[in-house]
Amino acid sequence: MRRYVLRRLALTIPAVLGVMTVVFLTLHLIPGDPVESMLGEMAQAADKAALRRQLGLDAPLHVQYLRYLGRLAQGDLGRSLSTREPVLAAIARTLPATILLTVVSLAVAILLAVPLGILAAARHNTLYDHGSMLLALLGISMPNFWLGPLLIIFFAIELRLLPVSGFGGAAHVVLPALTLGSALAAILTRMTRASVLDVLGSDYLRTARAKGLRELLVLFKHALANALIPLVTVLGLQFGALLSGAIITETIFAWPGIGRLVIQAIQGRDFPLVQGCVLVIALGYVLVNLVVDVLYVWIDPRLRLAAEEESEP
Repeated sequence: MRRYVLRRLALTIPAVLGVMTVVFLTLHLIPGDPVESMLGEMAQAADKAALRRQLGLDAPLHVQYLRYLGRLAQGDLGRSLSTREPVLAAIARTLPATILLTVVSLAVAILLAVPLGILAAARHNTLYDHGSMLLALLGISMPNFWLGPLLIIFFAIELRLLPVSGFGGAAHVVLPALTLGSALAAILTRMTRASVLDVLGSDYLRTARAKGLRELLVLFKHALANALIPLVTVLGLQFGALLSGAIITETIFAWPGIGRLVIQAIQGRDFPLVQGCVLVIALGYVLVNLVVDVLYVWIDPRLRLAAEEESEP
């Protein structure tokens, strides 16, 4: 198993390097000058040249890229161009808030979607099933930048039940988590329904019913356990989507996470900060996919046997 995990981890290195290369080239080739953002357009040319030389932006693009990779190999993400704060420190300050929001959003999606999808499969082609799929369609169709302000107007302004924005107690995470988790809940509901429908006619479920087990136990313990592979796949893919979707959600709710930090860095043309944030998000994708691969092996004995055979010298 250890060799299997190490092999999967090694395969992710080229992907992360490719992401960072694309981000580096994109930031440096699109119009805009970070020096002008820092000094203003009316600054003297000599001052701009001095600051550009101080920041290392006067070097050719390939030299800047090699310097960036060299610092990255040493664990140095550089310093923010605007605040001169170490990028690693800025990310460490904001990342816990994003992780909290992502985990709560994932929990909300699972608690809503899994029971709804299982019961929709159990009552296939009934009014309950059609209503569940309609709710799922609505959840997929509503973008974060529309749903977030709508929830603010209703729950925070009209009902005055929850805070509008900011980061504080448990109440502050409710609206951002609902905004971020609604689309995932919709996707997960449809996937749960389809996966459970595939196994409802299986022999082991008929055997479980013949033993006198209650229907809810048959569905949630036996049917769901054998439909987990597609659900784990969707959760792994959508976890990365939660990280990227947090950029919009955190901006709407003034949530002090890495998504909002990315927006501020892009607006200020802060190259090192954007690159550091994207690197962390890319590593998040990589780690989640690695966890999903390991979960595959743990859930399905056939995959576990194949992994052991693959790991043998």
